[in-house]
Amino acid sequence: MDVGIGLNATIPGVEGAQLLEWARRAEARGFSSLGTIDRIVYANHEPLIALAAAGAVTERIRLATTILIAPYRANAALLAKQAATVDRLSGGRLVLGMAVGGREDDYDASDVPFHARGRRFDAMLDEMQRVWAAESFGFAGAIGPEPARGRPVVMIGGSVDAAFRRAARFDGWMIGGGTPDMFRGGAEKLEAAWRAAGRDGEPRTLALAYFALGERAGEAAEAYLGDYYAFLGDFAAQIAASAATDAGTVAGYRDAFAAVGCDELVFVPCNPDPAQVDLLADALA
Repeated sequence: MDVGIGLNATIPGVEGAQLLEWARRAEARGFSSLGTIDRIVYANHEPLIALAAAGAVTERIRLATTILIAPYRANAALLAKQAATVDRLSGGRLVLGMAVGGREDDYDASDVPFHARGRRFDAMLDEMQRVWAAESFGFAGAIGPEPARGRPVVMIGGSVDAAFRRAARFDGWMIGGGTPDMFRGGAEKLEAAWRAAGRDGEPRTLALAYFALGERAGEAAEAYLGDYYAFLGDFAAQIAASAATDAGTVAGYRDAFAAVGCDELVFVPCNPDPAQVDLLADALA
C-alpha cells in the first residue's frame, strides 16, 4: 500500500515558505502523494493552486485533491482547464479526487444550489470529459492545454450509490474519513459498480487519516479538527480523538487499511510545522 501525506495548505495561517518546505520534505522522505482537502468558507488555501505551488518544487510525488468539491465550482470547462494545467505542468502527476461535499454554506458562498449538487456534478463530469477529449468548444477549437496523459487520474469520493456509479466511470474511489471496516464496505460497493459498468482491471482506492505527532500532538489535533469540523457539533470531538497522535497509532492505521485492501492511505496533518513530515516518516519506518 502506498502512503501519502496531506499538504499543510489545509491549515489556517500557513505561509508560502512553510508549504514549499513541506512539499520538498514529503518528496525527500518518499511519500507517494501530497493531498489537499477543500472548503470555501474557511481559511485554507485553494487546493489546485496549492498543489501547483507544491508541484513547482517537486519532481516525483503525486499531487492529489483528496478531495475537491466540484459542484460549487460551477464552471466545468474552467475547472477542467485548471486541472489540465496542473497535470501538464507537473508532468502528469495530478490525481483529481472530486465529490459533492456536504457544507451548505460553501454552496451559498458560491451562489450554487446545494440540493442540486448531485445532478450538477454528473453534468460537470460529462463536460470535463469532453474538454479533456479535445472536443471543439468554439472558433479556436479545443480548450487546452492537453493533460499529460489523455486526462488526469480521476477519483470519486462519497458514500451514496451514485458515488460508486461515478467512480466506476473513472479510475476509482476514495473514502474521505472512516474506519477500515467502513472502507471495506465501500470497496465492496465499488467493486460491484465497476463490474456492472463492464470495466476490466481493478479500480484504485484511497483513504484518509488525520495525524499530529510530537509535543502537544493531542492539543494540535483537538484545536484544528475541532475548528474545522465545528459545524458537526459534538461529533467534531470524536473526529479529533480519532487522529493518530503517536507512532504506534500511525503504524496501526497503516496496517489496518493495508489489511482491507486499500491502495493508498494519505495522512492529513493537524499541525502545519514541516517537521511533522519527518515525524510521520519516522513513525512509519
